[in-house]
Amino acid sequence: MTQPMTRPRLVATDLDGTLVRSDGTVSPRTAGVLAALDASGVPVVFVTARPLRWMEQIWPMVGAHGLAVVSNGAVLYDVTHREVREVRGLGAREGLAVVEAIAAAVPSATFAIECVDGLRVDERFVDVDGAGEQTARGPLAELWTAPVVKLLVRELDADPAELRRLVVDAVGQAAVPTWSVDHLVEISAPGVTKAATLSRVAAELGVSARDVVAFGDMPNDLPMLAWAGTPYAVANAHPDVLRAAGRVAPSNDEDGVAQILEGIYGL
Repeated sequence: MTQPMTRPRLVATDLDGTLVRSDGTVSPRTAGVLAALDASGVPVVFVTARPLRWMEQIWPMVGAHGLAVVSNGAVLYDVTHREVREVRGLGAREGLAVVEAIAAAVPSATFAIECVDGLRVDERFVDVDGAGEQTARGPLAELWTAPVVKLLVRELDADPAELRRLVVDAVGQAAVPTWSVDHLVEISAPGVTKAATLSRVAAELGVSARDVVAFGDMPNDLPMLAWAGTPYAVANAHPDVLRAAGRVAPSNDEDGVAQILEGIYGL
């Protein structure tokens, strides 16, 4: 396994399937490595598709750096002060046009919109993620009253690859589609990716891309891994990610991110 010549100045990592184990936990070993990096002044930035509502139990591990990129890059969150620093979302006019184009291509598709304050869903959307009773339900045209950080397209009976192809073709250049699970396509505003927001965080910290080590497992991590100077796919990653990253860490269930960071930083 090839190691970088110099120690990276910033660590960026996806969560689910990468840092987080399959049972939804972060191991004591991984938590210890994150704490050691924080104590030594190396910022660790979580870069995730998760919405803010799924992050509360993770925040204590961010450390003094206190920033996280969530919702596939649409939200930059200041963990220390518990406030949103930046939102780059889809407005109603352009977003509803994207919905119309997708619905024409996939008539059986159902839709939800993720806003900073939570999930809002159309009447047919099936909540398989347990968003809870507080989810607003109704026509999207009525629910779209704030910038949408992720438009979710779900079709549980479709072939996942065909669903992705149809949605990508329907969206065109109007937005950025990506995915991390089957039967669901996540759509962000034009220009919004994990990499784009992470690059702004790094620039604010005076860190160049070549001084960043990044970890991921799914296609929505590809822009971040292409941008970072030292990219790693975990061993359980999607085949496209394994091919693109070039470096492979042990799996998420083997604390692969922690293992690599221990080697890089001598922990």
